[in-house]
Amino acid sequence: MKNNIQPLKRLSLREEVYQTLKHNIVMLEFQPEQKLQDKELAEQFGVSRTPVREALKRLEDEGLVQTTPGSSTKVAPLNLEEAKQSFIVVAALHALAAKLACTSLQEEDMGELIKHNQSLEHAIKTRNVLKAIEADEAFHSVFLKRANNIELERVVKQTSAKIQRLEIARFSSLSSLASVDQHKEIINACRQKDAALTTQLVETNWLTLGEALTSEEESK
Repeated sequence: MKNNIQPLKRLSLREEVYQTLKHNIVMLEFQPEQKLQDKELAEQFGVSRTPVREALKRLEDEGLVQTTPGSSTKVAPLNLEEAKQSFIVVAALHALAAKLACTSLQEEDMGELIKHNQSLEHAIKTRNVLKAIEADEAFHSVFLKRANNIELERVVKQTSAKIQRLEIARFSSLSSLASVDQHKEIINACRQKDAALTTQLVETNWLTLGEALTSEEESK
C-alpha cells in the first residue's frame, strides 16, 4: 500500500490523521473500494487506533469511506449517480456565493478571477489535473471570500472532496476549454455588476462540469 503517511509529531493527532487520510482518498492514493485497516494505519501514523477510528468515522459521514458491520472499512466507490446529485447541490451553493459577492467585487478581485482562469487554461492545455483543479477552486473561492458567509464556506468545503476525487479520476472529461470560456462570461457579467446573470452563469458552469464528469460515455 503506497501512500504519504508518516509518523506524526504534532499534538493535534485527530485532525492530522483525518486530513492525511482524506488527502490520500481524494488524491486516489487510496483507490476506490480499497480496504482500510485501522491497525495498519495506526502503525503507519505511529498513533493508537482511536484517532484513526475517529477519522474514519468522519470520512464515512462525508461519504468518502464505507463501513459494513462485521466487515472491514473501505474507500467509497465512485458513484456517478450520487455524483450527479452532488453537483446539483454544489452548483446551487456556488451560485449563491456569486449572488452574494457580485456587487461587492473589487478590481483586485477581478484581477484574481482573470489570473486563476488563465492558470486553468494553461493547466488544461498541459493536462495537469492537480493544477487545473487548484485553479478552478481558486477562481470560485474569490466569490466565496467576498460572499462573507462562514456557513456557506463550511458547507462548500464539506462537499468539495467528493467532487475533487471525481475530477482526478476522470480528468479526460476536463480536456475541453469550455469551462475557461464560461469563466470569461462570468467575469464579464461581474464587470457589469449583473448579479442575476453572474449567478446563472456560475450555476451553469458547475452543472456543465458535472455533466462532463458523470457522463456514462466517459465511463466506458
